[in-house]
Amino acid sequence: METKVFTNELSGAAEILKNGGLVAVPTETVYGLAGNGLDAEAVERIYEVKGRPAVKPLSLMVPSAESMEEYCLDVPPQAKTLAARFWPGPLTIVLRAKETIPPVVLAGGDTVGLRCPDHPKTLGLLRLTGLPFAAPSANPSGEESPKSAEKVLVYFNGKIEGVVDGGPCGLGRESTLISLTEKPFRILRRGALGEEEIADALIEGMTLVGITGPSGSGKTTALRVLESFGALLIDCDALYHELLENDESLVSALAERFPDAYTGGGIDRRALAAQVFADPEELKALNEISHRFVREELQRRLRVWAMAGGTLAAIDAIELIESGLGERCDLVLGVLAGRQTRIARIMRRDGLNERRAAARVDAQKSEGYFKEKCDHVLYNNGDEDQFSNTCRDYFTEVLKIHG
Repeated sequence: METKVFTNELSGAAEILKNGGLVAVPTETVYGLAGNGLDAEAVERIYEVKGRPAVKPLSLMVPSAESMEEYCLDVPPQAKTLAARFWPGPLTIVLRAKETIPPVVLAGGDTVGLRCPDHPKTLGLLRLTGLPFAAPSANPSGEESPKSAEKVLVYFNGKIEGVVDGGPCGLGRESTLISLTEKPFRILRRGALGEEEIADALIEGMTLVGITGPSGSGKTTALRVLESFGALLIDCDALYHELLENDESLVSALAERFPDAYTGGGIDRRALAAQVFADPEELKALNEISHRFVREELQRRLRVWAMAGGTLAAIDAIELIESGLGERCDLVLGVLAGRQTRIARIMRRDGLNERRAAARVDAQKSEGYFKEKCDHVLYNNGDEDQFSNTCRDYFTEVLKIHG
């Protein structure tokens, strides 16, 4: 058999594939050994030529995200989020396969991996044939994955019908393989994309609601309502206090900047509060330190939630706007309440006297600030049940837009 090498004219390679032959194709990672993924006999030849165990399923190369609905069942929104971010690119997404995919591709399972390669010649070939390609790496099983057409010919010259020479592959690592068929999502093969990068892309596909407002306004009530809608609930104030207890790096940073609040075993929160709430510059310094640590921990928790399949998260933070977190949110809601109401709540919650509670209230941003910076504000001057109903009605309506 003569193995033809194709460079610029791909019609010959397309005809080979449509007629059941095998053609090695370039991608941004390594060369793949491609055959018609809907032709069981062509796929069987791939297994035979590679010496690949029949129990190992094959992925399919496709030209775009639209192929997901064509070849897969129950495509979750996260699949389209990842495709929008990484396709064409080195990510294989595993989904439930339709019956049109030959069983030999699935190796006895019911899932199939889809991949859109970032190489113009292979994308052109996919569009030219109108077929998905079953295309594992173009090497005998156990050998190094080829990064050039020359290496493919060393392996398979005379054994396959063609090779598309697309030059050397840039990444040299296989695509990352992620399964979205179960929750939490699973990385099945580590490759060119890291798990954090994938999780960050999933976060971008979430609906993030930011809740802010001055201390004592009752933001936690709104947050709990969002939790009943299935949201991950993140109270940044509680998160900060948790970090104060457990994060040695945060404690060290605060001890260096506020030595009078450091007891040797940790940070004296009352001493720190007394120092910063009486001096705007000290409060600014505290926020610069705390915001950094809170942002890092927030991102970590959102990554875990994203990989668990979460699509909605709610962030509660007094300094939501100043910390930059508000810019990440699809909706920023301000919760407001009257001054005396807030003072009374802070006294009950934190065990402060009226003078200290009032000082805390007066040190924070004005009502006008939140009206200006937030997308919407809700007033919480009633009891908790009343405000819960207000929030539930509001989010029921607004999440139709942002969800």
